[in-house]
Amino acid sequence: MTRRLIGAAIVAIGTGALVAAQGGRPASPTGTAATEIGGKYDKPAGADEPVYSGGKWIDISYGRPIKRGRDLWGSGADYGKMLYAGAPVWRAGANVSTRLKTEVPLVINGKTVSPGEYTVFIELKPNNWTFIVSTWPAQTRYDPKNTQALWGSYGYTPDKDVVRAPMTLGTLPMSVDQLTWDFVDMTNAGGKLALMWDKTIATVPFKAGT
Repeated sequence: MTRRLIGAAIVAIGTGALVAAQGGRPASPTGTAATEIGGKYDKPAGADEPVYSGGKWIDISYGRPIKRGRDLWGSGADYGKMLYAGAPVWRAGANVSTRLKTEVPLVINGKTVSPGEYTVFIELKPNNWTFIVSTWPAQTRYDPKNTQALWGSYGYTPDKDVVRAPMTLGTLPMSVDQLTWDFVDMTNAGGKLALMWDKTIATVPFKAGT
């Protein structure tokens, strides 16, 4: 097991998935996208501006790899292999596993994700991406001896999946150089999680639960 994880890490280094100092800067800087829903604006007496209160936060934290001229997705039997880098699914970011933290229940593909912190993965197939929310804990530092938490998506198994949902794929009018997660089409009732990289955008809808 240890040899396999170390080997996977070496493959990851070759694809730029692990942090690599380049002039003192990480190869894949960390990023966070956040939204707040369920609140409302009120203007307290004497205040100059309305104040938003009563909302609940949803955050996604991830590593942000840069395209650097690569063919990201591949084709045919090699589709997604470069991004998997030897893992069973894509970490949908770089370095540490992508994490989703929510203060409000989220309904995704008919299943409720309770408030808490989760790991996020994507299963890549041509024109068929699957968004995965899992209870696998994330390692904050690569530790091949820790089999109870994941570094990226190495060692992922589906037994801890909370929900799997198909993603809607689209083509952007421009190329996004650095992988970006964001919240789009948001209302107080919900919205979509969107991943953008190169000319691809992949979205998954969610609703705020009760």
